Amino acid sequence: MARRKQRGRPVNGILVVNKPAGITSNDALQRAKYLFYAAKAGHTGSLDPMATGVLPVCFGEATKFTQFLLDADKCYLSTFRFGTTTTTGDAEGEVVEQRSAAGIDAGQVEAAMAAFLGGILQVPPMYSALKKDGVPLYKLAREGIEVEREARPVTIYHYRLLAFRPGDEAEADVEVRCSKGTYVRTLAEDLGAALGCGAHVSRLHRSEAGCFTDADAIALDQLTALREGCRGEDLDYLLKPVDTSVAHLMAVDLPESMAWYFRRGQPVMAAKAYREAREGDIVRIFATDGPFLGVGEVLEDGRLAPKRLVAEDNPS
Repeated sequence: MARRKQRGRPVNGILVVNKPAGITSNDALQRAKYLFYAAKAGHTGSLDPMATGVLPVCFGEATKFTQFLLDADKCYLSTFRFGTTTTTGDAEGEVVEQRSAAGIDAGQVEAAMAAFLGGILQVPPMYSALKKDGVPLYKLAREGIEVEREARPVTIYHYRLLAFRPGDEAEADVEVRCSKGTYVRTLAEDLGAALGCGAHVSRLHRSEAGCFTDADAIALDQLTALREGCRGEDLDYLLKPVDTSVAHLMAVDLPESMAWYFRRGQPVMAAKAYREAREGDIVRIFATDGPFLGVGEVLEDGRLAPKRLVAEDNPS
């Protein structure tokens, strides 16, 4: 059976989208892919439909390195509304319980937040993309089915109260810097439970994802306007290089004699080039005075073993 030809052109790089509220991350991905007329694309970490903010979209060869962005730390700006709990932990869910939050103040909120700093255990919400026996939890939740979820370790590096507005439905604006897998909705619910009044997320914005920030992001409406009257390739200047997602890794240059073997999936010896690296470390590899080749792992004997390679006919 003949393989169907992939539509679109070969595009390589990373586009940082500012996802608007009201659409899914996949909707934003598909829109960006269409505007660039790209053959291959993938995003790096879903945002809830109500959420806005930084959504890196990887095209072509950059999709080979999405895991590094999925594993990266994130930063969120969010508003927690106290006194009301919902089925989803955010404003899109049905109200489960309402209480007055008039008795809490900023000092109490900050004191309760302090207990969630550092390494904590979080029980993922039912309305999440995690799967149980291959079925996303949110699908089970929509059917009224709740299953037991194992608590998972996450790290809250920074948890700051930016503003507090008292009242029956008191609100707190917070900034959260956290490890991968952290649910801000769960943070809101747990904070509300600790204060005895319940809470949910009424606003959520991702301001950072790995090395990318709001300053790097472009709105889909702006991208659409730029595309009018031109071709997809005319937008390529907006793309970050393929290796941007691994820019935090140590860089190693290989002479062409070694780069030839590395490109073909063979471990190479280059110990003098990365003396600070240890066995198991992942490093990014460049040909000397040449392109990004991919990432490699430092082996016990000092060699570099290829882990992810950029195709030679698809330069970064």
